[in-house]
Formats: sequence, structure tokens, C-alpha cells
Amino acid sequence: MKRIISVAALGILAGNGVLWSAANADEQALHAIAAATSAQRLEQDITTLAGFGTRHTLSDTESDTRGIGAARRWIKAEFDRISADCGGCLEVFYVSDIVSGTARVPDPVEVVNVIAIQRGSEQPARFVMMSGDIDSRVSDIMNSSSDSPGANDNATGMAGTIEAARVLSQYSFPGSIIYAGLSGEEQGLNGGAILAAHARENNWDIKAVINNDMIGNIRGINGVINNTTARVFSEGTRYVETEDEARQRRFQGGEVDSASRNMARYIDDMADRYIPNLDVMMVYRLDRFGRGGHHRPFNEAGFPAVRIMETNENYNWQHQDIRVEDGIAYGDVLEHVDFDYAAKLTALNAVTMAAMSWAPAPPTNVSISGQVSPHTTLSWDKVPGATQYRLHWRLTTEPQWTHSRTVGDVDEFTLENVVIDNYFFGVSSISASGVQSPVVFPGPAGAF
Repeated sequence: MKRIISVAALGILAGNGVLWSAANADEQALHAIAAATSAQRLEQDITTLAGFGTRHTLSDTESDTRGIGAARRWIKAEFDRISADCGGCLEVFYVSDIVSGTARVPDPVEVVNVIAIQRGSEQPARFVMMSGDIDSRVSDIMNSSSDSPGANDNATGMAGTIEAARVLSQYSFPGSIIYAGLSGEEQGLNGGAILAAHARENNWDIKAVINNDMIGNIRGINGVINNTTARVFSEGTRYVETEDEARQRRFQGGEVDSASRNMARYIDDMADRYIPNLDVMMVYRLDRFGRGGHHRPFNEAGFPAVRIMETNENYNWQHQDIRVEDGIAYGDVLEHVDFDYAAKLTALNAVTMAAMSWAPAPPTNVSISGQVSPHTTLSWDKVPGATQYRLHWRLTTEPQWTHSRTVGDVDEFTLENVVIDNYFFGVSSISASGVQSPVVFPGPAGAF
């Protein structure tokens, strides 16, 4: 049985950025989580997933060695093994539904997700989630029989999710963590839509979804070789915004301060603090231009969700038949995966989920006032587990929060001589041990 580490004493002090500057032994917990991510284990798992030949959503489900059925049973067995090692700390199960009648799924097929939940000790219904995709494809989206190892797209994201479960299952948290293997991504984001609906039906309070899709390639088709940056895509305006909320946002701002966007800022700061030689490029867009990923169904269900991925893609190595043509090697095969880089991005997920799960939930019902006044007042509803709150502000053109003030265990505070017209503002919650939530922008535009 693995050692379960309680970090009730994780003392993290106020800093000058979006998060905090931790101290001594407390800081080492997050550094230890980052360091525990194993490139060797990721290589083993990515190799296993690629070895199923194809993981196409419409591929064989009966074989024990080939097809998506064998792959998802292996993933479940890995989650079960991790749970056994931590004394049963994971709830492992399938979430599925029948999909049919679409261009990419013309006949009925069961799309099956593999889910593992590490329940929080104090707020078991509050979640952060990491996901990877199970399925793969070749050039013809309907070809379910040809070899489609999907080593980078997306065995890396799936293996990273399994590895994060191995690392974080050694710790205990007040909040819960979901580790999700999603199916049907290439056929139309089916698995994400199924799980998002399941989350809504079961009243899961998901504060963040971190979708990992292609986290292992460092050699771009543009000729760039880069293992020191990663992209985080996040929507600006919430998909579920109403007409009244849009009218409020027009006058008060919030186009770049959705919960998803402030999650991206949180992840960026985590990389700066805990992942050596990794810089996050925050991309102010839902996803790559005209393309999609499995975070989108969660955004469409109203959950904060972002996508983490490599910075430089190689299109010869994704969605391609394995072949050599005009001297160019095509296909998503193992030799194109950089396992150390995949470990870096997995570690980024792990420290982000650990920090959010140790922190209280983000404040709720954050509001702001101060028009025609030299002062700005923020108010909010207190959240369980928070012992103090922190106010943040930045110039409207700044990408990150640049100023902050910790204000104690209150639900309202006035920043004197800070003019509301000149800045964007937000509030975060802080636990007794000092761990901070993401920042919440006032009003429905920024609500988590």
C-alpha cells in the first residue's frame, strides 16, 4: 500500500502574482509531485496503448489484444491497480451511452469512457478533472481496421492521466479529483458530451476540466524543435452566457476573464513555479483555429475547461496512414514521442490539480462597485474551507494578475484610491494552510 500523505500543513503565503510563494517544507509537497512524474512509466503506458493496433471508436471491442475494447479494459485495469495500491482510494467505473445517426457514427455504437474518482475528505462533490482521449484514427476517419497506433494523439494524454492518478493517489485532499479516459473524440467529441451530461445529471460541481490532447511532440512541421513551452487554450466568453449576461459583460468587461481563462492563468503560474524549463503560452481561443477538442463539451455544459497541448504540431504525424511518401514518413508512431516532454506536461496537470484540491473552492457571487468613486469595493459569498480571501487587480491589457491584497476572513473589502475604471479585478479564496484558489472575475462572466 502506498503512503497517503495529508498536507493539511501546506503553508502557502501571499505572493505578488496570481497564486502564491510557498515556504520551506510546504512548498516541497508540490515540488515532490512534479518530480514524481515518471517519463519511464509514461513510455511504458504509451507503448502499451499504441500496441493495441487501433483504438478507433468503431473498432473491435471483443479482442483482448486489439481495438478500443481491449484498450479501455486495460485502462480500467490500470486504475484498479492504482486503487489497490492506495487502499481502495479510487472509485473506478465506466460511463457510456449509445451514439448513432451522425456522419462519423452512422450506426449505433456504445461509446465508453473510463473514469476514476479520488474522493475528497471534506468536499467530495467538488471536482477538478484531468482527461485524455482513448481513441485514435488514420487518414480516413471511418477506417476502423487499419493500424492506428495514435502514439501522440492521444496515447500521451491518456497515459498522462493514468500517471497523474499514480502520483496524486499518494496524497489526500479536501476536494475530489476525476481522472477520465474519454472515447469518441475523433468521431465528434462523443465521450466528452456523454460525461458532461452525466456530471450534470449527478450534480458534480466541476471547478476545472483540464483536457490533455497531444502532449508528447517537440518537433513541429514548421521546423521548430521545442521542449520548453506548452499551449493552454481557453474560451473567453462563456458559451452558456445569456443575453442579459452578455449585456452586463458589455459594460463591465469580462471578455478575457471567464473561469476557463482564469484557469489558464492559474496553470501558467503553476508552470512558472513548479515545472523547470516550461513556459505556458496562453492562447486566447477555445481551441486551434477551426478545430476541436474534448474540453469543448464541458464548456458547452457550463463547466470551466481548458486544453493543454504541445506548442508545435507536426501534421504529418497525426491523422495519417502509416506510410513513406516522397521521402516523408507519415503516421503517429512511437518514435515521434518525447517521453520527457510528456512527463513535464503531466507534472503540470498534477501540481495544478493538487493545488486546486487543497485550496477552497473559488469564491461565489463575486460582485463589484465603485463607479464615480475613487475607491473600488468587491464583495462575495464565503466558501467552505476558506479562512481568508485575496483581492487581485491588473491593467486591462495585462495577461496576468499583477497586484494583490490579502484581506482576511471577510466577505467585502474596499480598495481605497484604486479606481474601478482603470483595472480588471478579482477575488480568490485561501485555506487555513494558505493554499489559494483560482481568481474569480466579478459577475456571471467570471463565475466558476
